[in-house]
Amino acid sequence: MKSKFSIREATVADIPAIHQLAKAIWEPTYRPILSREQIDYMFEVIYAAGALELQMKEGQTFILLFDVAEPIGFAAYSMKDAEDSVYKLNKIYLLPSRQGEGLGKLLLEEVEERVGRVGARYLDLNVNKYNKAKAFYESCGYHVHIEEDIPIGPYWMNDYVMRKQLA
Repeated sequence: MKSKFSIREATVADIPAIHQLAKAIWEPTYRPILSREQIDYMFEVIYAAGALELQMKEGQTFILLFDVAEPIGFAAYSMKDAEDSVYKLNKIYLLPSRQGEGLGKLLLEEVEERVGRVGARYLDLNVNKYNKAKAFYESCGYHVHIEEDIPIGPYWMNDYVMRKQLA
């Protein structure tokens, strides 16, 4: 049976779709752990069309997950440390209505496979210390590597950097 799900690399032409997905996902994801002001500020800094285009130009590869023709999630990754062959999962998001179906794992495995093909030894990701997604990443083989506090404008993200050895 042919899967109704597909994943493809995004281009600048896909920025409106990524923005719309982020608009539907961002607020419900962060509402339990960030203030409304911080959510709004960070969304504009990260997901405005110009910001997404700049991220692509600066080396983030975006991929889109489709259910038939409907985009339902996305991820982005980039090189973090060439010397140690470390890549970073910059983003991974799925529509809230589609969570719990194994699709986040499908997206994550796609990123792992893509970076593995280009020689990644490790894949790192940041997760807010209060984000319930930490348990998901642990179930996928990631462990807390370090903790870091990242300034974003007047706000702070208090994160775990989680790592998985790929090779």
